[in-house]
Amino acid sequence: MATPVGAAFSLLLKQGSSISCCLKLTKSTASRATRKQLTAPTEPTTLTSLVSTGCFSLFLPRQTMNPDIECYWNMRFERCAEALSANNFAVYRADTPEAARGIILHEIMPGIEVHSASWGDSLTMRATGIIEAIRENQAIELIETFIPGQPREAVMENRRRALLCDLFFTGTSALTECGKLVNLDMVGNRTAAITFGPHHVVICVGRNKLVPNVGAAMERIKNYAAPINAIRHSGIKTPCVKTGRCFDCKSPDRICNSWTITEKSWPKHRIRVILINQDLGL
Repeated sequence: MATPVGAAFSLLLKQGSSISCCLKLTKSTASRATRKQLTAPTEPTTLTSLVSTGCFSLFLPRQTMNPDIECYWNMRFERCAEALSANNFAVYRADTPEAARGIILHEIMPGIEVHSASWGDSLTMRATGIIEAIRENQAIELIETFIPGQPREAVMENRRRALLCDLFFTGTSALTECGKLVNLDMVGNRTAAITFGPHHVVICVGRNKLVPNVGAAMERIKNYAAPINAIRHSGIKTPCVKTGRCFDCKSPDRICNSWTITEKSWPKHRIRVILINQDLGL
């Protein structure tokens, strides 16, 4: 029987892109035969089987699209961009995470005053490499909120400080076609910062986060993004880690605690949304 990770990979294969996949060994128990199998091009069905064994992590390199799929996503993004703009969000379009980083560095940041910056965890945002770029800027204080080995009390204090920074980077759990951001957090530092605190917020969004409405957004988050997020964090013991589905659990490890629906940006353009035409994050 496939693991939740294997099931998630099967879903990725159905998202429409021509995906070039590679696998990285994560368990020393993988057999020599299996290791050898990775040296040659691997069919999607074989990859699904390998991921389902639990011996591998999945990495998705840069994707390619056929013209028809590209046209489809361009149309959907155009409608979404119009809706976001009507809701007072500043909207930018990028084809790649690297292009999104360029927009931040060369279009957004020169127009605002930034002395301090921080972020809420987001795989999409991390894919842009913007945090590494900010670390290299000695003129900006980067409030680190994810330092390995740091005591929990210090982590939480830094996350409180991050709510008063000039520029906050993150992603969104889902984005509706009518231009609303839907998010679900464990601690609430990400949802809090989107709502109030930092002077400016930049949200990076992959096309896979786009959904028809708020109901579809909540369904996507509860039964897709949240279970995978729990799976990728070692030590989380919630029902969804074993089943891949939400049980509205009462586990002390529950990661689904604070919902926010951001219908409009206030003040106007405080929140900047970068739409990236790739499948990114969860």
